[in-house]
Amino acid sequence: MSTISFDNTQIAFASKSNADLNRSYMLFTFVSRTSWVKFGRAMTNIALGMHLPIKGIIKATIFKQFCGGENITDCASTINALGEYHIGTILDYSVEGKESETEFDKTAKETLDTLIRAAKDTNIPFCVFKVTGMARFSLLEKVTANATLSTAEESEWNRVKSRVLNICKHAAEVGVPIFIDAEETWIQIAIDNLAIEMMQQFNRQKAIVYNTLQLYRKDRLAFLKTSHAHAKQYGYYLGLKLVRGAYMEKERDRATSNKYPDPIHNTKENSDADYNAALDYCVENIKDIAICAGTHNEKSSLHLVQLMEKNSIFTNDKRIYFSQLLGMSDHISYNLAQKGYNVAKYVPYGPVREVLPYLIRRAEENTSVKGQTGRELSLIIKEKQRRKNND
Repeated sequence: MSTISFDNTQIAFASKSNADLNRSYMLFTFVSRTSWVKFGRAMTNIALGMHLPIKGIIKATIFKQFCGGENITDCASTINALGEYHIGTILDYSVEGKESETEFDKTAKETLDTLIRAAKDTNIPFCVFKVTGMARFSLLEKVTANATLSTAEESEWNRVKSRVLNICKHAAEVGVPIFIDAEETWIQIAIDNLAIEMMQQFNRQKAIVYNTLQLYRKDRLAFLKTSHAHAKQYGYYLGLKLVRGAYMEKERDRATSNKYPDPIHNTKENSDADYNAALDYCVENIKDIAICAGTHNEKSSLHLVQLMEKNSIFTNDKRIYFSQLLGMSDHISYNLAQKGYNVAKYVPYGPVREVLPYLIRRAEENTSVKGQTGRELSLIIKEKQRRKNND
């Protein structure tokens, strides 16, 4: 049985000042109330629409909690601070909702810049991008549906593939693995096919390109196994980031509206079972597969620790990483890192106004995920009390 514990708040919050803890306490208290989050979102949108000077407030609170900075240079202090505790950084350019070719090229260049930065810093073990940062959503929808593209759309799709190819090629050249994030089911086939094509080309010696599987989907465990079979057949390593998923309400609403079966597991327990089964499968086949377990779930994190112990896999084996978002689940990240496991934090960055959709999602996610905010708050309170007692 593993000796690791996620209850050690002294380790979990070692990097946090009292001011940091107090800010976190206020933020998680705020997001624990659904009505407050909805009101805050509405007021923020109104204030920004009226050009009221609230950027400073956002930057000093929720942005500081969940983001590394407004650009790559700004993220240096966060990268170094995490590195002091043997936690890596995954730079995530979190600007969303763009539709123009100019913006897509800008996002592609920004991703290349993260690779250039990562190649010079062992504290950045991975980079990441979303295909929707480089392609129109509706185009990905048509490609996923296998609809006939117009001549202009064919050219547009070729530009998307060129951006993705250029990024993955550069990742291979500098030796920095790159994650391709998962997105909504009705565009995911296009993304999966791009990821498989890139893995087949660049994962010949080791996993450089990683696809992302959302295990709250009913079909992803089977897809994992078919992906592995394909990798073995064509002689490449399978790189996978395993997450539960981030679009549940949107997925269910669309399934209901369009009258097709809900692609998401009916219960959290089923999602958890598939997630842990995916970990089992990957560890059993670790000679062919490299994984990043992106999870805030303590039981799944402990399950992976125990799988590694059972299979005599060293804690620092580069084929297995744990990952959490910046500003969340430090009790998992820091306690794992302290025991020598490979851990990396997703560190979103971008202009405050541009990353606001991401920040709102983080607030809503903490409100909707059962027990998440309560657990964060209880640990912060425990650490505040521990420090008070030791003063």
